[in-house]
Amino acid sequence: MFWTSTKKEYKTYYLVALSILILTMANQSIMQYALAKQRDDALVVNLAGRQRSLSQQLVNELYACQYHKCDYSDLKLTWNNLVSTHEALQKGNERLGLRPLNSEQIQAKFNQLQVVLDRIALHIGDLNNPQQINFDLLRADTDEFYLIMDGIVLDFQLKSEKDIRTIRLIELQLAAFSILIVLFEIFYIVIPILRHNEGQSDKLRQIAWHQSHAFSSHMKNIRDLEYVLKVEKNPERREEIYGFIQNELSALEGVSSHMNDALNSNDTTPEISLKILWNRIENLLEKMGLIQKEDLSHVEITHDDKVRSE
Repeated sequence: MFWTSTKKEYKTYYLVALSILILTMANQSIMQYALAKQRDDALVVNLAGRQRSLSQQLVNELYACQYHKCDYSDLKLTWNNLVSTHEALQKGNERLGLRPLNSEQIQAKFNQLQVVLDRIALHIGDLNNPQQINFDLLRADTDEFYLIMDGIVLDFQLKSEKDIRTIRLIELQLAAFSILIVLFEIFYIVIPILRHNEGQSDKLRQIAWHQSHAFSSHMKNIRDLEYVLKVEKNPERREEIYGFIQNELSALEGVSSHMNDALNSNDTTPEISLKILWNRIENLLEKMGLIQKEDLSHVEITHDDKVRSE
């Protein structure tokens, strides 16, 4: 009974500890995911912000190429960066660590931006002939590109903040759940086990006292009566000594009963077989030659009845 109950308590304890471990690992995983998400969002916001500056840089370089000598390779590089980043922000890019866009609201603005970008590409035409570019129309389109891109950057920032708030809320919920499990473990598992162990220690001390004092005292009396029985020749006196021995055996039965009661007070400790203990006492008395086993038959029956009643 005791060991079964204790095994159940420790099994519950291990399950709670395992739950805390799983929650801790989940919390750490979410934190790592949050850090990676923040890094990805920061990269997206930076690239989106750079798009605004690239559109302005493209116009400035075209102005320079129209009125001054310039390196057309730089102009083409700026244009290619603008187009490639525009596609990467929507479709993702493994090399840059960008994921595909999953926001319909932002995608709608990118669709508007694509129309403006197509017009800019039409205005630019052949980059080798910047003198043919209508800079008034180009300036109007780049300004519109800048405004739409500015709105996209703001949407990326708001989306990032919303995702982070959601992740933090999940972290707080996991932390609160972990605290509740720890409190449950303390009040319903640890403290009861400590109290139970303390009670068991008291019971074991009681048993030790009965064994070291009461049990030893009665056994000493039986040995003394054995010596008297050997030297006594008077049948009546010997019969009286047998009665004394019978009293000591009854007292031993009471000691055994107290030991059993101390162990079984809460119905959570293992039962001690008094019959085994009683048989050992009978064997000892038989070796001493004091009595025959049938002489204790009435005591044994009383003892068995007591065990069955319990």
